[in-house]
Amino acid sequence: MSSKTRLEPADIPVVILAGGMGTRLREETERVPKPLVQIGEKPIVWHIMKLYGHYGFRRFILCLGYKGWLIKEFFLRYREQTSDFTVGLNGDRAPAFHNGGESENWEVTLAETGLLTATGARLWRVRDYIDTDTFMFTYGDGLAGVDLKAELDFHFGHDRIGTVTGVRPTSRYGEMRVSGDAVVDFNEKPLSDGFVSGGFFAFQREFFDYLNDDPGLFFEHAPLQTLAKDSQLGVFPFDGYWMGMDTFRDFTELNELWASGDAPWKVWSDEAR
Repeated sequence: MSSKTRLEPADIPVVILAGGMGTRLREETERVPKPLVQIGEKPIVWHIMKLYGHYGFRRFILCLGYKGWLIKEFFLRYREQTSDFTVGLNGDRAPAFHNGGESENWEVTLAETGLLTATGARLWRVRDYIDTDTFMFTYGDGLAGVDLKAELDFHFGHDRIGTVTGVRPTSRYGEMRVSGDAVVDFNEKPLSDGFVSGGFFAFQREFFDYLNDDPGLFFEHAPLQTLAKDSQLGVFPFDGYWMGMDTFRDFTELNELWASGDAPWKVWSDEAR
């Protein structure tokens, strides 16, 4: 592959998958799409974008699907949601804002990628919005304390098409080592011996050669598997906090951490909390 042109985070698009139906979190996703499920008083996608924003990223492309209009509405009305204002119920009804509210230096592209489209096909469908040779990619339901600028630097420093954050999540269940019919070792929450995907990626545009327009194409299947077989997928190791919000239990844990004031993924300042 060709050598990489180093770009600053502010110039690099961040693609976020935000179209899934979140069926394992039905308690919340019957009402809102999964990226809008709240941690504290903010949607999880806001937390993800704040994490990227802390490291200088400001350009976001959200791949919408299930209840996509609600995500569009959140960003269209962002100022109204975070500001005090007075509105007259006659005339043009334009609000008069009394403070600046929260201000983010973000550029957000909201792209309809289909209700039942698979993850790889969602990425394929936003390829024309990616105007740089390098882009970042992640899911709309995962949080971590990972240094995304360091991951980008790692990606630029290695001659591969893709880079994935490798994490070692704790097991939910007690792990037993067994000899015959006896337990010889028991660990309540052991660490996995190997890495799993943390869901934070950096790619070169060449990755689109591994994708196609099949609406059933899963990003995690043939595209990543083939990329790995071609020795074109690097791993950026991360031993810190990581959590994918798949279930109501995960949702509860993330909210408890946020409420405690000790959320490990919250690397930005308190001004917008």
